[in-house]
Amino acid sequence: MSEESWHQARLIPTSGINGAEEQERRATSALLAVMAAVREFGRALTGPLGAPAGATETFIEVPFPLGDGKVIPDGLIRVCRGQRVWTALVEVKTGPRELVAAQLEAYLDVAREQGFHALLTISNEIPPIAGQHPTPVDKRKLRKVALHHLSWSQVLSEAVMQKEHRGVADPDQAWILGELIRYLEHPRSGALEFDDMGASWVPTRDALVAGTLRATDPGAAHTAARFDALLRYASLRLGRHLGTEVTPALTRRELAEPGQRILAAAAELATAGTLHGAVKIPNAIGPLVVTADLRAGRITCHVDVDAPREGRPATRVNWLVRQLRAAPETVRIEASVVHGRGPGAAELLKVVRVEPGRLIADPTKELRSFRVARSSTLGSKRGRGRGSFIDSILDAVDGFYGDVLQHLKAWSAAPPKLREEPEPPTRPVALSSTALSSQDGVEQAPDVPVETRAVVKAMSGAELPGEG
Repeated sequence: MSEESWHQARLIPTSGINGAEEQERRATSALLAVMAAVREFGRALTGPLGAPAGATETFIEVPFPLGDGKVIPDGLIRVCRGQRVWTALVEVKTGPRELVAAQLEAYLDVAREQGFHALLTISNEIPPIAGQHPTPVDKRKLRKVALHHLSWSQVLSEAVMQKEHRGVADPDQAWILGELIRYLEHPRSGALEFDDMGASWVPTRDALVAGTLRATDPGAAHTAARFDALLRYASLRLGRHLGTEVTPALTRRELAEPGQRILAAAAELATAGTLHGAVKIPNAIGPLVVTADLRAGRITCHVDVDAPREGRPATRVNWLVRQLRAAPETVRIEASVVHGRGPGAAELLKVVRVEPGRLIADPTKELRSFRVARSSTLGSKRGRGRGSFIDSILDAVDGFYGDVLQHLKAWSAAPPKLREEPEPPTRPVALSSTALSSQDGVEQAPDVPVETRAVVKAMSGAELPGEG
């Protein structure tokens, strides 16, 4: 019998999952067990929630009394360090199931009565902004208990980064974490990727094409929120590959008032037909800006680069072109000048490589910055697969970073060089009236009148500069 048909034993098998309840219970148990077994992974998930760096204990389906009945949260996490104990209830959803506000509020009441610190929810819902919860609850219930949320994509990203990039000290624990990663990546685990733009996608897209979409339409705001969630998923996905934390680039105002950003994005979608956002990669030359033009069916990724502050215009253009040796020739470069108004000169990279002067509209004006952009076809389908909006965004972000952004470095001025020391005088030392000076050879000897030369020569017997 061939061994090719043998299935390797797994610590967390996906076989035997029958229905949503079993899927949810197995995912909860697997995750909480690995959090307790692999200390680095447990710390990576609970540390940002306020837990101390201590021993982690985890439990599933713990019953608590509430009023005349009882509730059973999916899990409980307890972290102890010395006399300090941090405890959080856990509610988990897998597959397309969404969190329910009434259920969360009941768990918040239990946590308050028991003196617990937090309620942690885990589902496939990805809020547009990190720290924002996807399910609105009564804010009065959050006075003494914190409410946190993790998407399964974020859990998987943390697991991959901990194992592959940060490292796990114990080899056996690293293997256990690898088994959790393998389980979460399996389609039957219920830990789904971002695979749907939502029910409002098709009506909103059709209304935009017909010219009937308005900023006040509920579908516009929902589509804008799903686009922000997609960018957050793209950030998690890219960060998982790079081994670093990649996040959406948001202003302080957008972080403080996420609802205002959604309203502004809905207005832009209705008027211009575009959705845009940005991704921030550590140590990159600038944010990766993504613009999806639904009317034109194009997606553009770009980054703005400050031009060098010295050198001729052609020298500054060549400085950028040298860094784009591996970039596709279809990349577009736009050049902006100091105090310039309107768009500057623009040309494809394949042309600029041969003729850098095509980006110099006026040689007398100083180049201020460059915009490096790449456009591709934008999908229109709601889900995943060929021709889908989601896959076209993900491919554009990954491709632009890999082909362009990761090769760009900011310009820095060359350090000042030491001045060369002047050569010692060739005349006899006895005739030198001063020691070696930094000013030697800098200035020309002054013209001395003939009468003065005769007097000096008679008194000292020495010749003045200029006499031979």
